[in-house]
Amino acid sequence: MVARELSGREDDVDVTLRPQRLSEYIGQDELKHELNIAISAARLRNESLDHVLFFGPPGLGKTTLACIVANELGTQIKVTNGSALIRTGDLAAILSSLNPGDVLFIDEVHRMPVIVQEVLYSAMEDYSLSLIVGRGVDARTLTIPLPPFTLIGATTDPGRLSAPLRDRFGILLSLQYYSPTELLEIIQRTSHALSFPITVDAAYAIALRGRGTPRIANRLFRRVRDYATYAGKSIIDAEATQKAMESLRIDELGLDQTDRKILECLILRYEGKPVGLSSLASAIGENVENISDVYEPYLVQIGLINRTPKGRIPTKKAYVHLGIPFPAKGEA
Repeated sequence: MVARELSGREDDVDVTLRPQRLSEYIGQDELKHELNIAISAARLRNESLDHVLFFGPPGLGKTTLACIVANELGTQIKVTNGSALIRTGDLAAILSSLNPGDVLFIDEVHRMPVIVQEVLYSAMEDYSLSLIVGRGVDARTLTIPLPPFTLIGATTDPGRLSAPLRDRFGILLSLQYYSPTELLEIIQRTSHALSFPITVDAAYAIALRGRGTPRIANRLFRRVRDYATYAGKSIIDAEATQKAMESLRIDELGLDQTDRKILECLILRYEGKPVGLSSLASAIGENVENISDVYEPYLVQIGLINRTPKGRIPTKKAYVHLGIPFPAKGEA
């Protein structure tokens, strides 16, 4: 199956942590306001919500928001991934199974081949499915009507969508990194959901290392909870958090070993000169997409790397953070 119903098939813990309504969702206030207006208007008109594209770094809550949209609309959601939709028939099978008002969520929508993306053009615009049947002189176009539905796409790179597909999304919403205060609220909510208390100091220490990303903050909470449990503690305190972070080799900025390898490579191997992404990935033995999608956005956001037309360069802040003397010729 390339599509699935989300409810009842996710890990029980993740479902527990996932907010169900916009009012429960922490952060992204401007996005929530715009989304609430669109959902409320669609419900008042008794229409399907316009198609939505969520974009931003991974782990910020795009899947959660898609589920919330379906809950707010009172409809079912079907979930799939762009990398699973290899053939046009894969997507056609999902579209033809939708009921009126359903939400179809395609995560990593940019990973669909262009020929599969093209199937969505008429589906999104006219609620019809156009397929070419047969080959050569016997080829003909088969048009299948579809019920009104809402497509929600999620991507870390909207530029990789074909322009015609991107233009068919009526609502485009960008997710931003979370502040430490917002992550603190999320960690406290997680603590309550998992029935494992945490002090405010400990929660804030995790929030500071959460890289502005709820998924990472919740993952760190689970690891600290493991450490506290192993140490015989019934509450997560600052001491347990600090020892857990040291064991995980995560520093006060939330950088892990791979982050530091990237910075050290830029500073020591390439001497602060611009480096292309492929060269950097090869030098540290890491996947190009992992660097571009997972590591680099945060390093840029907190000012440790600058992206230039010639390549990536480390900033003075990166030298200071690693305790490496900054070159006297000027700032990187």
